[in-house]
Amino acid sequence: MAYYGSIEAGGTKFVCAIADEELKIIERISLPTTLPEATLEQVFTFFDSYDLTALGVGSFGPIDVNRKSSTYGYITSTPKPGWRNIDLLGALKARYDIPIAWTTDVNAAAYGEMHLGAGKDTQSCIYLTVGTGVGGGAVVNGVVLQGFSHPEMGHISVQRYPNDTVESTCPYHDNCLEGLAAGPALEKRTGIKGQSLAFDHDVWAIEAFYLAQALMNYTLVLSPEKIILGGGVMKQAQLFPMIRESLKQQLGDYVALPPLEDYIVGCDLEDNSGTMGCLLLAKEQCA
Repeated sequence: MAYYGSIEAGGTKFVCAIADEELKIIERISLPTTLPEATLEQVFTFFDSYDLTALGVGSFGPIDVNRKSSTYGYITSTPKPGWRNIDLLGALKARYDIPIAWTTDVNAAAYGEMHLGAGKDTQSCIYLTVGTGVGGGAVVNGVVLQGFSHPEMGHISVQRYPNDTVESTCPYHDNCLEGLAAGPALEKRTGIKGQSLAFDHDVWAIEAFYLAQALMNYTLVLSPEKIILGGGVMKQAQLFPMIRESLKQQLGDYVALPPLEDYIVGCDLEDNSGTMGCLLLAKEQCA
């Protein structure tokens, strides 16, 4: 029997899974992301029990996805303590002599949703997660999008909402999407954690404005067939109609879009998007 492995490597936790040839998950664990050596020791303990056929890895970033680069497979300029310039892919290859797919956590989630979730009737989609940070992945013509690097959709510049003067929570940019629309920005504006905010709080109009502006930019550049939104902030269901309406206003009538209820949707796989994407990518390594 073939066993496919998945590692969804997040800044907070590593989710590892094993699936069979039908991609039915046999076993899954969640490990806290501590320091690299300690975290990988637990990862190896989990996978060593199986005769792995291939492995798919979706990692927090930034990561190096350029196969011609001397640091291909590294987690690079992350602010996560202890993980800067760590050769994660190299450590996995040293342990397991098998094909290993390597991409970002959000690219893996986009791939999982396109094949098995909310985008399964498409060949192109964007997956955007909005939580502690903002990250996005894209699949174009059935292929995960990456070039010399990978998309960093959370750090595009956005115009400020009228009279919004809150300081950006991003240490790199004063006016990027993550700095103005991630969970910490919501808390900075209100003094209340996002999950505790009332559904009709005024701050949601600001949030919808920033997210719709970002989706407009992604739409104009990539023209995806579907945009899928996930992450903790997007558990606020009232945001979806607000984002759709704001997108309609900001885009004007410049381009025709599919019905917005079909174009901007939540994720079907919920917290499994990244895991299923990694498993799909692993299986494809053996095709």
